[in-house]
Amino acid sequence: IDYMCCLYRGLRYRETVYTDAVDFNYNTDGYEGDATEDGKSQDGSETLPYIDESPTMSPQLCASQGPPPEGLLPGGEIEKGLEMKKLVLSGFLTSEEIYINQLEALLLPMRPLKAAATSSQPVLTMQQIETIFYKIQDIFEIHKEFYDTILPIIQQWDEKVTVGHLFQKLASQLGIYKAFLDNYKTAVETVDKCSQANLQFQNISEVSHDKMIKGLAEGFLTSKFLTFSVLVYFIISIFSFTTVDLLKHTPKDHPDFPLLQDALRISQNFLNSINEEIDPRRTAVTTPKGEARQLVKDGFLVEVSESSRKLRHVFLFTDLLLCAKMKKTAVGRHQQYECKWYIPLADLMFQTLDDSDSCPSIQVLPEHEIEEMKMKISVLKNEIQKEKKAPKGQNRVERLRKKMNEQESWLLLHSPTIPFRIYNKHGKSYLFLLSSDYERSEWRESVQKLQKKDLQGCVLSSVELQVLTSSCFKLRTVHNIPVTTNKDDEETPGLYGFLHVIVHSAKGFKESANLYCTLEVDSFGYFVSKAKTRVFRDTTEPQWNEEFEIELEGSQYLRILCYEKCFDKSMLNKDDNEIVDKIKGKGQVQLDPQTVQSKNWHMDVIEMNGIKVEFSMKFTSRDLSLKRTPSKKQSGVFGVKINVVTKRERSKVPYIVRQCIEEVEKRGIDEVGIYRISGVATDIQALKLAFDTNTKDILVMLSDMDINAIAGTLKLYFRELPEPLLTDRLYPAFMEGIALSDPAAKENCMMHLLRSLPDPNLMTFLTLLEHLKRVAEKEPINKMSLHNLATVFGPTLLRPSELESTKGQHITSASDIWSHDVMAQVQVLLYYLQHPPISFAELKRNTLYFSTDV
Repeated sequence: IDYMCCLYRGLRYRETVYTDAVDFNYNTDGYEGDATEDGKSQDGSETLPYIDESPTMSPQLCASQGPPPEGLLPGGEIEKGLEMKKLVLSGFLTSEEIYINQLEALLLPMRPLKAAATSSQPVLTMQQIETIFYKIQDIFEIHKEFYDTILPIIQQWDEKVTVGHLFQKLASQLGIYKAFLDNYKTAVETVDKCSQANLQFQNISEVSHDKMIKGLAEGFLTSKFLTFSVLVYFIISIFSFTTVDLLKHTPKDHPDFPLLQDALRISQNFLNSINEEIDPRRTAVTTPKGEARQLVKDGFLVEVSESSRKLRHVFLFTDLLLCAKMKKTAVGRHQQYECKWYIPLADLMFQTLDDSDSCPSIQVLPEHEIEEMKMKISVLKNEIQKEKKAPKGQNRVERLRKKMNEQESWLLLHSPTIPFRIYNKHGKSYLFLLSSDYERSEWRESVQKLQKKDLQGCVLSSVELQVLTSSCFKLRTVHNIPVTTNKDDEETPGLYGFLHVIVHSAKGFKESANLYCTLEVDSFGYFVSKAKTRVFRDTTEPQWNEEFEIELEGSQYLRILCYEKCFDKSMLNKDDNEIVDKIKGKGQVQLDPQTVQSKNWHMDVIEMNGIKVEFSMKFTSRDLSLKRTPSKKQSGVFGVKINVVTKRERSKVPYIVRQCIEEVEKRGIDEVGIYRISGVATDIQALKLAFDTNTKDILVMLSDMDINAIAGTLKLYFRELPEPLLTDRLYPAFMEGIALSDPAAKENCMMHLLRSLPDPNLMTFLTLLEHLKRVAEKEPINKMSLHNLATVFGPTLLRPSELESTKGQHITSASDIWSHDVMAQVQVLLYYLQHPPISFAELKRNTLYFSTDV
């Protein structure tokens, strides 16, 4: 603790700390060489000086703007140059040794400190430890590996020795310092906060600060104002100066020369990037990986390779796109990336030059397998929450977490379906699958923005590619796949329930167009499209004013994408055979529970590329939205018992069910996502009112209404029944019957339960059943499988009324409500959907041979 706790205490750095001269001695006994006159180039800019005899230097943060040294040896004295090179390296290793010793000392208390964090008397929390020690371990390992590799080389020095690749590798890992410095302010604040809150920590910190400064001053520098962050800059400056000197004593034709030049360029660009952040006039923030190779964006994508899905980590640099996978490593060893391929941005295209280019078959799993996995994950989440509260449940929690991680990873790999194809104009094409059009647009825009610059094609040597791929581990900004097990326990679990969204209008379009919006929310680590407005034609100010009800499954964000509708068939996407509409803008908002859970509508605006989209939203939790509330007005159909409606109408199946089914089969059976995509809430409410009041124009309304609104009206009717269609009385028996393992026993039980239903309920159920089977027959077109339909309708037809569902239960969270019995409800409906046709007459005829008691 002594060294680490003082790391950031009281450290407040200013621009002058880094730009003022700080003297230090770099021992190069017997060194001879040319010196720059005043450290200025012809244009007056400061340059990195060459090291002279007994040089006293002031390492400035501004890097050299002039060319690197030419590497000419005075008088062709090769042997003397070789000796000078060894002396330079020896001096640098001395500095490295001191630096490594200090890093090692800083790391000594980390293990016991972490152990104490899990005890009953922790000094710091695990999160505080991670913040204070952030990247120190990585920095230590980088320099230790460099030192251990180069030390035996110097000890066995001869003219055949090469070190350029080691310097290039070390330079390529400077990005880790960027991450360290970005965390610096947070670490300082953490130490100050802990010192104020913990007297023991404060005493340790005060004692340790003096010890650290004394140790560093005796071994390295003499400045009493030395801090670890300043030491970081000195080490990098020493690295730059050492590289300059090595270049001076390396012939141009030596293998080390180009590698040392690259190492010098990288280190100078790192210092440049720090200047960019310190200088308030500059706003660009760069990742220090070379002048033309800064990391711009990275993330996990699913690639279709050899007709199978592979999870890749994709890195977008300023001049190329690199696709990598994580290597399998032994326990305790550091993870590494393996490059699968790369494309220079100068050669990257989004459209093929050859329309005959074959499209690889995309492996798409049945929707029911995806939904089943979601159910399993939800059950595991609930088990983990229960085990956390149980005594000695921690071991089981870890096992459950591991299992859930595997299932969530599987889901992230198999759920994306939106194609994102890129081409190398000199070679092959590559296909990624994404879950969100928002994400596809982000990647496309990032690449196209970089391509606007004057890019040159590049070909990396095997060494350059290896160095670049190795640096990805240090430079990456996305460290883990977005699964629940990679999140902190303190993070919000998201919202479970229904989000009501009204998309009002949009402004800021420069030209008239056919415009519409789509809404996406995150679920199980990825985003899915949930709703779509109608197309507002030929306008610059669309006024949609459409309301949607969106189901949330642990969601934290709402995204809105604004599109221009394209009717040009030449824009057909060969990967999914759909016309590609143009995204005009996109944006997202965080679903703050405190904001959206109020009873009132919350109005907001998303700004996207100069466009402003106005919308309102409010949230209804599942425990409220699942209530079945009987209607006080028995003259209507919504919220009225089904036997009352059929008796009044003198029909076997309610009129609303027959008419909605007829309309869907007439013009909605080919609609993608029918019954899954939300209809406009205002349209659904209008149809509800029309059916409740028996409006004469109901048939006209149905023929004019959006088909998703009609499908939504049918779902709403079953949801608002005061008792589920399959009845409260039989619900426990359905749950027991579907759990039977013997097929014959299950068949007898499930058919017996149908016979036990009241006639109106049975007739309505069988009518709906045959309709859903006809919808599923069009699955290749509408993407709605039997399991998908069972997922939509199962809970609606079986979920008990509020009174029944709360008997003997204690539900602890919204996610408990969401997952409680839902899997079984889906399986019940799926059983009947997969069953051969069931005849009402046949069921009733068999009633004579079976008891009606349940």
